Amino acid sequence: MREFKNLAEFCDAAGTVLGVSDWITVTQEQIDRFADATNDHQWIHVDRERAARSPFGTTIAHGYLTLSLIPTMVHGIFSVGEVAARLNYGANRIRFPAPVPCGSRLRTKLTLLSTEQEPRGVRATLHAEVERQGSAKPVCIAEILTLLLPQE
Repeated sequence: MREFKNLAEFCDAAGTVLGVSDWITVTQEQIDRFADATNDHQWIHVDRERAARSPFGTTIAHGYLTLSLIPTMVHGIFSVGEVAARLNYGANRIRFPAPVPCGSRLRTKLTLLSTEQEPRGVRATLHAEVERQGSAKPVCIAEILTLLLPQE
């Protein structure tokens, strides 16, 4: 875990790799719950028997499920002191170059591209590259935007 004392120290790290997360495993339960939450029950995600006959040999995670796991992984990469909250602000340039078969282990490499002062705090633009263990291609690449709110 990379630890920054405050927002100023964090901003000084722009242009550097912040770190790599621990591995997490994508389960069928997560996939099913995401399908229920988004009403996206496409067979490749939830029909285990049919998906077993697909080129993937199993169900695969929704691309947006993979994207939504990035904040979970990011929390283990860095911390910033004197910050009351870190809020998702959005994302840019999202791509899903490879599938995430059920049972895959994922981790994220995070780079702080830039920071910008905002009236409420600091907006950080981060490059997240999610890799799947055993795959040569990343499964998700995105610029994620985070708003860091200072303690009052």
